[in-house]
Amino acid sequence: MTNLILVTGGTGRLGRTLVPQLLSDGHAVRVLSRRPPSDEQTWHGDLLTGEGLEEAVDGVGVIVHCATGNGRADIAGTRNLIQTAVRAGRPHLMYVSIVGVGRVDMAYYRAKLACEQLVARSALPWTIQRTTQFHELIVWMCTIQRRLPVIVMPSGVSFQPVDAGEVAARLVRLAGARPAGRVPDMGGPEVRPAADLARAYARSRSSRRPVLSVPMPGAGIRGYRDGGHLTPEHADGRITFEQFLAA
Repeated sequence: MTNLILVTGGTGRLGRTLVPQLLSDGHAVRVLSRRPPSDEQTWHGDLLTGEGLEEAVDGVGVIVHCATGNGRADIAGTRNLIQTAVRAGRPHLMYVSIVGVGRVDMAYYRAKLACEQLVARSALPWTIQRTTQFHELIVWMCTIQRRLPVIVMPSGVSFQPVDAGEVAARLVRLAGARPAGRVPDMGGPEVRPAADLARAYARSRSSRRPVLSVPMPGAGIRGYRDGGHLTPEHADGRITFEQFLAA
C-alpha cells in the first residue's frame, strides 16, 4: 500500500536520501521547504510560523518529521506541525530522534526528548525512531579542524555511527506499516573510540596529522563517556565508517 507522504527536512542529510527511496517504493511525496517551490514535490511552508502548513498537510496519510534545528525552534515547530495535523485528519506522524535523549544532558538532546513527548501525547497515531549519529557527524568533527596541526577528539568517548541511507530504508518500511509507537533503536555496526574514527578519517584523506585525545568537561560529555548515546544491542546498520569514507 502506498501513501501520500509529507517529509519535513526533506533537503537535509537524512531527507535527501529518504525522499528518493520513498519515491522508488511507489509513494507520492511532498517535501516541506521554507524556500519557494522548485518542483512539483516541494511545498512551501514554515514549521516555526505555521505558514503554509495546512496546505502541505492536507490529504497526506503519513508525515515523516526529519526537520531539526536548535532547541526551542525544534519544539515550537513540532508543536505547530502536530496541531495542524490534528486539524487535517490525524495522519500517521513519524518522528526521527536520537539514541540517548533521556540519558545525555545536552540542550539538543533535551529538545529532542521534548519533541518526542509532544508526539507521544498528541492525538495522532505515531511512530518514533531513535538512531545513533550519522557517519557525516564524525567527518564534520574532523573537517572543522582542518587548519589545526592535529585532530582533537574527546577522550573516553566512543561513537556508533550509522549510514543515513540505511536509516532512510528503515523509515520507508515504517511509513508503509501501521503506527508502532517507539520502535527499537537503530545504531551503526560498530562502537568505536572517537580517536579511532578520526584516524580512519585521516587515513582516507592520506593525512599524516596525529590524533590527540583530550579530556573534555561538561555533563553532556559525561553522558557520552557513559555510553548514553550508544545502542550496541541494536547494531543494525551494515555500512562501516571506512566503507562510508571509501564511497
